[in-house]
Amino acid sequence: MKASTNLIRVKPKKPFDLWDALINMLMIVTALACLLPLLHILAKSLSKDVYVLANKVMLWPMGFTFEAYGKVLGDASILRSLYVSVVVTVLFTILGMLITICAAYPLSRKQLRGRAFLSFIFLITLYFSGGIIPEYLLINSLGLLDTLWALILPQAFSAFNFLIMRSSISSSIPVSLEESARIDGAGHFRVLWSIVLPLSKPIIATLSLFYAVGRWNAYQDALFYIKQRIDLRPLQLKMYYMIVEASESFQLEATQVQLTNPDVLKAACVIFATVPIICVYPFIQKYFVNGVMLGAVKE
Repeated sequence: MKASTNLIRVKPKKPFDLWDALINMLMIVTALACLLPLLHILAKSLSKDVYVLANKVMLWPMGFTFEAYGKVLGDASILRSLYVSVVVTVLFTILGMLITICAAYPLSRKQLRGRAFLSFIFLITLYFSGGIIPEYLLINSLGLLDTLWALILPQAFSAFNFLIMRSSISSSIPVSLEESARIDGAGHFRVLWSIVLPLSKPIIATLSLFYAVGRWNAYQDALFYIKQRIDLRPLQLKMYYMIVEASESFQLEATQVQLTNPDVLKAACVIFATVPIICVYPFIQKYFVNGVMLGAVKE
């Protein structure tokens, strides 16, 4: 007798996992903790002053208006600061990745003598630093005050990013692959350019994001090093002075922005400074997870 082939395959029901539920709940709470403050700031920046003064704005704008953004964008000095921030961030990221790659690749190869000692020297900078005053004296001695290089050179190398890059190269690129290239006549730079860099795209994209976000959000060094050249102030420092001035507690820089409520100005400044760096994420998101996982294994 021929058996029936029209049997309905019942998919086994997955048992309820309490830990999965707790982890999912924790992730949702964490995501909301990051998202809700941003939505609140966005709603305030798009609301009229009277509703913000009355504390009626939560997650949805009331009296929808772009007045705050119009006044912020109407200040030519803000656009100039935005241009300075973009230039500094791009140059800082490129220089940081060049130094990181040039340090990580040779120190990831076991045939290099003394690599443990050289790596130890880099690791020292993770725990000890010269401090703000020696760093300021150094920048002053080099004649870099009131120049863009004062914002690019001092922090262009990160020992933490170096460790991630070195571990990624060591774990993802076998020595045998490099040896086969050498048999074909490739030198160090050829191996680095044709083998190491193409296979390290995820970690390069991830570390580039780390460098770019860190530089974009920094303003303390600009506060110290950019004093006379107002036209070289990056966006974050410009926003800082605007918010302080709007709060009527500090008067350092004249501005064309005139708002009745400083909270609206603060909200518009936060969104204006956040949107450009957020726009970078979609282009490197596909590399981000792979890059973080590659760097998670350290020797």
